[in-house]
Amino acid sequence: MALEKDYLIPYLDFAEDSFVEKRSKFYGRLWHVESADEAVARIKECREKYWDATHNCYAYILREGNTMRYSDDGEPGGTAGMPMLEVLRHEGLVDVCCVVTRYFGGILLGTGGLVRAYTEGAKIAVAAAGVERMSLYSVLLIACGYNQLGAVQQLLPRYDCRIEATDYGADVTLTVTQPAGRLDELNLALAEISAGTISAEEIETKFMGRREK
Repeated sequence: MALEKDYLIPYLDFAEDSFVEKRSKFYGRLWHVESADEAVARIKECREKYWDATHNCYAYILREGNTMRYSDDGEPGGTAGMPMLEVLRHEGLVDVCCVVTRYFGGILLGTGGLVRAYTEGAKIAVAAAGVERMSLYSVLLIACGYNQLGAVQQLLPRYDCRIEATDYGADVTLTVTQPAGRLDELNLALAEISAGTISAEEIETKFMGRREK
């Protein structure tokens, strides 16, 4: 079975930052979203909250269906939403929504200046949120005797396993997570240290995250 690929999402559910360019104030805001409805709701919320802003431009990318949307919100075509979208694409982010809010300061920035400003607005929002890599993991159950527990605990880190929970009953049952696709090699090692009496059972696979930057 082919494994699903890793993907990147914002580390924080929401983050923001700001800067000033020739008296215009720019606010970059970023959300982790999981649907088009959620992205649209965040954009609507931002526009209602910052109704007095000159522009609320946006871009979002969803993993499902590789959906991408953007808007210049009244700025010259191609100077705001698309540059923001390109930042998100360059970072490899999905399930992400970015809104850059501008308060006009009285000095025109020109087409190139606008592209640079909205690019910067998206970049600072991404930097504020951080990036998390989502990878497919197996969730495993391993049952062993109390006299075998120490050997199992020593073995697991060699196979990138992390113990999530321990249940002490007649035997010890460990709930373990491991990068998907490595169960066979783990079971070979468990069999070697237990004369074939211990094995790991996969109960589910799920995506889990770790911060990249």
